[in-house]
Amino acid sequence: MSLTLRTSTISVPGARRALRRRSDAVGLAGLDLGLLLVAFAVAHVVRFPGELPAGAIGAGWIEFVVAPVLIASWMALLAAFRTRDPRIVGVGGDEYRRVVTASLVAVASVAALAYALQVDLARGYVAIAFPLGLLLLALGRKGVRGSLARRRARGERLQDVLLVGDLDDVRYVGRRIAATPSAGYRVRAVITDCAARGSVVDLGAASAPVLDGVDAVLDRARSEGVSAVVVAGAVSGGHERLRRLGWQLEAQGVELVVSSPLADIAAGRVHERPVDGLPLMHVETPDYGRRLGKRTLDVVGAGVGLVLLVPVFAVLALVIRADDRGPVFFRQTRVGRGGREFSILKFRTMCVDAEARMAALAQSNEGAGPLFKMKDDPRVTRVGSFLRRTSLDELPQLWNVLTGSMSLVGPRPALPREVALYEDFADRRLLVTPGITGLWQVSGRSDLDWAEGVRLDLHYVENWSFVHDVVILARTIPSVLRSRGAY
Repeated sequence: MSLTLRTSTISVPGARRALRRRSDAVGLAGLDLGLLLVAFAVAHVVRFPGELPAGAIGAGWIEFVVAPVLIASWMALLAAFRTRDPRIVGVGGDEYRRVVTASLVAVASVAALAYALQVDLARGYVAIAFPLGLLLLALGRKGVRGSLARRRARGERLQDVLLVGDLDDVRYVGRRIAATPSAGYRVRAVITDCAARGSVVDLGAASAPVLDGVDAVLDRARSEGVSAVVVAGAVSGGHERLRRLGWQLEAQGVELVVSSPLADIAAGRVHERPVDGLPLMHVETPDYGRRLGKRTLDVVGAGVGLVLLVPVFAVLALVIRADDRGPVFFRQTRVGRGGREFSILKFRTMCVDAEARMAALAQSNEGAGPLFKMKDDPRVTRVGSFLRRTSLDELPQLWNVLTGSMSLVGPRPALPREVALYEDFADRRLLVTPGITGLWQVSGRSDLDWAEGVRLDLHYVENWSFVHDVVILARTIPSVLRSRGAY
């Protein structure tokens, strides 16, 4: 009896992609090495100023001799934790988590070996080299990520993929891909049994033609030269067909990517529970209760902010008052946590009869859903235009935060007329306290359409974490400086 094994053959486009990935990994490794050399050189200069270990033996010579070993070990750990895997570089937080984990393991290993071998490394040297090395690695990855995102936004360095599935699933996944070029995918075409061949599927920021039915996915993957096939939702034939499709694509050097039906759920809430080879995804129930850490951050942040900004408040109050002799502050009813109404406080940016003039401007509304927005709203005063561009009009909301009706980070505080039109679980935004800033603020503000704003708010509500709040606060600063969507 003979046994014949099938061997995978990699196509020419697949070989080119593999070569480019190896080249990118080598370049990233070179960057990591250069940054670690800088970190250890700085540590030596700071800890042993004026010492030249290459000459006579003196202070710092042990560190000088051991440094190459430490750097080589750190580089090996970065490789072992696959921090340069092309599937994670430039996308999501897994890249940073792996870099941090590899670095912590490097520190722990050095400490254990130094103790075991009785190597007398200067603690000050280690205390400078490793934190500085980690910081430089993170900044280096941030720079690479920014450069890669800019190139992908221009249509470069994108993987062409086929999108397979039912039409509704294809549209949903395709729109997310088109709206996020930094993820590295570009939909080349659609494979579906739910639309005529040659028709065009609207993917929001892009569109893609329907090439064929699902039965032809292998032939189309080969003829189109794509790097991956993205399965959006279920396909006829179930799990067995999907498994065989993965094997068949492997023989062509094409990756299989399966879109999870769990949309807008953070990875931290999803845990895999394998059952006889079947990965079952367990989704934790979100916690909507008041968090002590979040409230502490709100009180401290708002309190310190109000104290430090007193001079700014005074100047802005004088300027607003001098502009048209109207009131300094603007109060408006908003809906907060649990549907409770509260009065939001802002610096006034419009003329005193702005609300009365809204009906006359209804035909010029550029907002989506129940929101009224105009880029060149004639009701906005000269000072108000500046306040809106710089987001200074939002500063009085720190008082709302201090009193508990708002938070530093949360969903956008909704108007009562918005809440009256809520449907399809949009009222889940009211499960948490609204915020001065949030995902909507750092993702485009008024440039977002109604549906996208609701989606971002629901994502925040479902996946809140203290670290996520801190990240949003950090992202708010450059967002405000860019003034994107501020009008």
